[in-house]
Amino acid sequence: MSLTRKRKKQLRRLQNDANELWEHQQELVGHAADIAREAGRQLGNVGREQVLPIVQHAYNRRVAPTVDRGIKLGRHVVDDKVVPIVGGVVGSALSAWDVANAKRQGLTVSKGRIVKKKQGPGLGSIIAIVLGAAAAAGVLYAAWQALRTDDELWVADDPLSAPDA
Repeated sequence: MSLTRKRKKQLRRLQNDANELWEHQQELVGHAADIAREAGRQLGNVGREQVLPIVQHAYNRRVAPTVDRGIKLGRHVVDDKVVPIVGGVVGSALSAWDVANAKRQGLTVSKGRIVKKKQGPGLGSIIAIVLGAAAAAGVLYAAWQALRTDDELWVADDPLSAPDA
């Protein structure tokens, strides 16, 4: 298939126009990428300079005090209510457990002490487990107090406005 000179000339011109258009599009895409990068930098700057201080202020003014109150309440409950009650109950239960073990094993209890050393978790381990469970309950209660839905707690006083360009 042979083409005439005129057709070949038209095809070369069309190919040159297409190549020129492709180069212009590549320049345009590169320029758009530069603009997008700069917009990303500017958005980061606005976030650091404008949004972050507002969020930190709202957190410090509204959320942190609620969390602190919950933690104080949890500590109060654990220290003043749970520890004394659990200590007495655990102590009595362990004494009864020791006497029952001694009788089952045929050992004697002398002056409130078992002659043979008991195996398994000791008194300290059981008290630590009970106190740990009470502390976990206090932390869960504090988290619940801090994160419960309270419409007034999460509403900002001033609406955010777009920065002036």
